[in-house]
Amino acid sequence: MRSGRLAALLGAACLAASCGAPAGVAGVSTSPPTPPAGANGAATGVPPVEDPVRVPPPKLSPYTYVFPVKDCKASYARKLLVLPKTTIWAGRGCAFVSPVDGVVTEVNDANRWSASTDRGQDREGRFVSVRGEDGVVYLGGHLDSVEPGLAPGAKVKAGQQLGKVGNSGNAQGTATNLYFAMSWPAPPQYWWIRRGVVPPWTYLDAWDDGNRTLSPRKEALRLRQKLGPLPKCVKLCASQPASSAPDQQQPPQQSHKPTKTTKPDDPKVVIPL
Repeated sequence: MRSGRLAALLGAACLAASCGAPAGVAGVSTSPPTPPAGANGAATGVPPVEDPVRVPPPKLSPYTYVFPVKDCKASYARKLLVLPKTTIWAGRGCAFVSPVDGVVTEVNDANRWSASTDRGQDREGRFVSVRGEDGVVYLGGHLDSVEPGLAPGAKVKAGQQLGKVGNSGNAQGTATNLYFAMSWPAPPQYWWIRRGVVPPWTYLDAWDDGNRTLSPRKEALRLRQKLGPLPKCVKLCASQPASSAPDQQQPPQQSHKPTKTTKPDDPKVVIPL
C-alpha cells in the first residue's frame, strides 16, 4: 500500500517537472546562443570596422600649392573686405612660405610706411612677391622680417620660407597677420595691382584642407581680360597730404601729344600669364 502511494507521488513529481520544462528536441538546447567574447573579455556581436580609405582628390591643374602660413594656427576672412585680398591672422614669427614654385619678383625688407603720408605703395610694409609657375603673382605683406639674402630673380619652391609674419606697414598697432594677395605681373609703379585683384579665399580653403591642385590661373586670366592688364586704381588710392614728400600714388603722367597705344601683350609693360 505504501509502495503504491510512493510510486504515485513520484509519478506526479515527474509529470510536473516535464510540464515546467521548455519544449524542444531531446539533446538540442533551446537557450539563446552566447555571443563570443571580445578582446577585453566582454561579449560582443558587432564585427570589427576598418578605417575608411581616403580617395585622393582629382588633379585639377599641373600645379601643386601649399597654404602660405606654415606650422602655425591661422584664420582668415572668407569675404570681400574693401579689396580682393585676405588677412591671415597668425602669431608673430610664423613662417610665410611660397604657395607655389616660382620666381621672386619684388622684395621690400624695409618698413617705409608712415601714418603721416600713408603712401599706398608702402601700406604692406615689408613684403615679398612671387610670380608662380602658373603665371599668378602672390604677395605676402605686413612681414616682421624677410629671409636674409632673398632678392628678385631667386627661384623658390612651394613651401619655401620667404619671411616671418608681423604687423609692419599700416598694420602697425594691430594683431600680427599676413597680408595675402593674388594678381598678375605688372610694373612696380602699378602697386595697386600687386595688392590684390583675385579673391583668394576659395583657393586658401582648398590648399589648407582640400585639393592642393586647385589653381587661380583661370580666374586671373579672366579678370585680366575683363579689367585690362594695367587697370586704374579705384579704391584706397590717395595719400595723406605731406609737404615733405610728393604724392607718388599714380605712375608718371604721359604727354597729351598723340602717342602709340601700348598693346596689352607688350613685354615691356607687363609679362603675360
